[in-house]
Amino acid sequence: MYRLRSFLYPFILSCLLLFVCSAAWIIAQTESPAATPAPAPAANVGAAAVANDPAAIAATETFLDILMKGGALVMIPLAILSFVAMLLIIFYFFTIRQGSVVSDKFMNAADALIRKQDYLGLIAVCNRENECIARIVHKALDFATKNPTASFDEVREVTEAEGSRQASILNQRIIYLADIGRIAPMVGLLGTVIGMIKAFNNIGVGVQQMELAPGVAQALITTATGLVIGIPSMIFYSIFRGKVQKLIAEMEAAATHIMALLAAQYKRANYRASARRSERDAEAGDFGASHEPRSL
Repeated sequence: MYRLRSFLYPFILSCLLLFVCSAAWIIAQTESPAATPAPAPAANVGAAAVANDPAAIAATETFLDILMKGGALVMIPLAILSFVAMLLIIFYFFTIRQGSVVSDKFMNAADALIRKQDYLGLIAVCNRENECIARIVHKALDFATKNPTASFDEVREVTEAEGSRQASILNQRIIYLADIGRIAPMVGLLGTVIGMIKAFNNIGVGVQQMELAPGVAQALITTATGLVIGIPSMIFYSIFRGKVQKLIAEMEAAATHIMALLAAQYKRANYRASARRSERDAEAGDFGASHEPRSL
């Protein structure tokens, strides 16, 4: 947990810095047209002609100007969703990896400590490692040490329950990206519906049909923006889902290997205990036979 926090804090700070820089760049882009110098008096006629020409106006529009036509009510939530999706994608690239679920280092250490029957040492190793398999082994050994009379079947049930919980956590971690991929197009569609309602309301007040085209185009901007956010989010969700399924399969294989080692140790311990009981029973039988009174 300490390693995760030490990595997460710099990551959040860097993302916030990136967000601030992006916001500053957007503000600079929006204010740049106002900062342009005024044209000379001799060019006033040409500037008026450009201002009245729709093609010239469309040519001078920036990408940010087109996006802002969608309306702040819808575009601001879409901007937030896009920023969160970007953060999640970067975060998943660094955290969803084999080292965070199963590592060769931990498996080698666990194999050696189980063969030595050093369960307390293995618990200490599990506390130091921030891996899913380490949490599973810690849960099983903690239950086994606190319940010495528990059978191996009970220990295995505890291990399977913890394994299912860790797999659910891995799947739940990436589901947020799928939620963004589903919500963003819906928000964009909401903006389109709002824009179409405004456009058709203008028909009732006598606006010409040709004048409705810009309004409809502005309404469709929100849908396009939502799809631009949702499609990459779903693509990366599919990529991370396949990666998570692969890691879960490796985690299950590692847990099965450790449980097989523990089963062998349980069988060995039960065999030794039964052998000691047999020896004690044999010694008790010999002692009773030697002290049996002889008949005269």
